[in-house]
Amino acid sequence: MSIETTVPHAAKWLGFAGAIPFVAGALASLPVAEPLRPYGLALLLDYGAIILSFMGGVHWGAAMLRNDNGLGPLGRSVISSLVALPAPLIGGPAGLALLAAGFGGLLVYDEQETRAGRLPAWYPQLRRPLTVIVVACLIIGAAARFY
Repeated sequence: MSIETTVPHAAKWLGFAGAIPFVAGALASLPVAEPLRPYGLALLLDYGAIILSFMGGVHWGAAMLRNDNGLGPLGRSVISSLVALPAPLIGGPAGLALLAAGFGGLLVYDEQETRAGRLPAWYPQLRRPLTVIVVACLIIGAAARFY
């Protein structure tokens, strides 16, 4: 799509602002935040599922812009929603692990789509650090359940 590799400021600000609930959920899930722990876990599970599903929409929109309306591109764009859906239902560390795997897998797919020229060249520059933050928060939340 684009050869521009500099992340637009608005995307950077909104992306990192969107990571704040993950950080808040991870902090609230720590043993030192005992009264908040159930809310931290719920925040990580519910917000994580919402955002993972939202991230798949990037691929739906990109496919539509390319007029690539086949079952493959559009079908792949909904996989993250299908991964996200059961996470809050499963709950606990297993639900958080499912979300972490979903975000990691989506980053791999984002990288492939960018190399193929189907996403902006700057997109992985934004997704990599955000994925590290999100996955770390999900792992912290999952590990905190054992303390």
